[in-house]
Amino acid sequence: MNVDPQRKDVKKGPILVAILLGGFVAILNQTSMNVALPPVMNDFGIAANTAQWLTTAYMLVNGILIPITAFLMERFTTRKLFITAMTLFSIGTLISGLSPTFAMLIFGRVIQASGAGIMMPLMMNVVLSLFPPEKRGAAMGLVGVALVFGPAIGPTFSGWAIETYSWRVIFFSFLPIAILDIIIAAIWLKNVTRLSYPKIDLLAVFLSTVGFGGILYGFSEAGNDGWGSMTVQISLVLGMIGLALFVWRELTVETPMLEFRVFKYGMFGLTTVINGVVTMALFSAMVLVPIYVQNVRGFTALESGLLMLPGALIMGVMNPIVGKVFDKIGARWIVVTGLVITAITSWQFSFLTNSTTYSYIMVLYAMRLFGMSMLMMPIMTAGLNSLPSRLNSHGTAMTNTTRQVAGSIGIAFLVTVMSNRTDTHFADYSNELTSANPGFMAQLQDLGQKLTASAGLSPQVGQESAIQMIYGLVMKQSVIDGLNDAFLVATFITLVALFLAFFLRKTTPPDEN
Repeated sequence: MNVDPQRKDVKKGPILVAILLGGFVAILNQTSMNVALPPVMNDFGIAANTAQWLTTAYMLVNGILIPITAFLMERFTTRKLFITAMTLFSIGTLISGLSPTFAMLIFGRVIQASGAGIMMPLMMNVVLSLFPPEKRGAAMGLVGVALVFGPAIGPTFSGWAIETYSWRVIFFSFLPIAILDIIIAAIWLKNVTRLSYPKIDLLAVFLSTVGFGGILYGFSEAGNDGWGSMTVQISLVLGMIGLALFVWRELTVETPMLEFRVFKYGMFGLTTVINGVVTMALFSAMVLVPIYVQNVRGFTALESGLLMLPGALIMGVMNPIVGKVFDKIGARWIVVTGLVITAITSWQFSFLTNSTTYSYIMVLYAMRLFGMSMLMMPIMTAGLNSLPSRLNSHGTAMTNTTRQVAGSIGIAFLVTVMSNRTDTHFADYSNELTSANPGFMAQLQDLGQKLTASAGLSPQVGQESAIQMIYGLVMKQSVIDGLNDAFLVATFITLVALFLAFFLRKTTPPDEN
């Protein structure tokens, strides 16, 4: 049954509870496995390039499904689609927690992702259907709590679960929440979106899968294997060809699965670009900061997660507040303020050293997320408000697809910058030690003699230990310098978004025609 959300008998509160709880647990799950990769590798005896499929496979299925959700939301009722998505997520969660092999764990993650990929576009579309444009800011602020708060506290929870119990506890903790949400949805959730019952376009589904899947996989693997990898290059080429054919297909059929004509509304196009740029900066820092904290400074996974917790709490508090302010003044000056704070804090992150204090990093990261809390929801809501209601499902699908692709590109690009610049700095330091510094060998011999005397080593072993110690310090400094360079690039990316933000303006949906 197609229910008009403006009818008084549609209670918005219970519907929001069901939708937001599902979105929150799905996004929390997406980022929780990053910290769990080392213990999973130990349990199953696998290498890092195999273990990373836990996140890559999840992201790929999400990226493939999101563009199809516009079709699903017009074909199935909100209640039926949401309960199906949460059921798939729950089944995948149970399989993952019980998995006796790594292959079974990957299978569980894929089932999880098939449900979670539907969740975010559906959640946003329900909010757009329930609230008129003048009240969407506050409502989307609640969505922002799930969108950003979940990923931010994911590492903290994972670190605690792994150090206290096991990585399997992560899945068993999510399962009761998912089952509870299915019960809530079965009782309270009603259909609040328009149904047009379109026919499925199998060619479009295939092209979408090749296009978005190829691009996401290519950029994901670039962060691991580098841009010169044949696998990366083939994936990106196939992805771009598939995406081009998918766009052509959608523009030429009478009833497209994903409506690219949403971009004819200028403000939606502008906000989509800004949203992608901001997502690149946000997601990349969520990867770069843990690399510095854990790999360089030697803090535990739990300490790394706790470092991010204050920023997560700030975002959770700020999102509803920002939403209410958005309803009054629009997006431009909120976003500009947030981007100025994000740019300054990103620039400050480019001055990390081997002695930067834990508390300083925590405060700086919290300030960065404070700035970020003013960005995601105002940008997305401003763009979606410029669309007629008949395009809500296509707008939310396009927005979430952009976020997924931009996040993948941002992580791969900035991790590659960090890796390449680390290699460059290490080569420069090594050359300086061996050629530009005539006293290097004398210092090396002196350190070797001290190690020989203090540790009771033979002269040869003492000399080798001295070499390893010096080059270990050189490598650590090179990684720090590489991270600093990556944050400089992230600062530039943020400044691009800041420039574009000055063109934002307040809009209302055009009349239906």
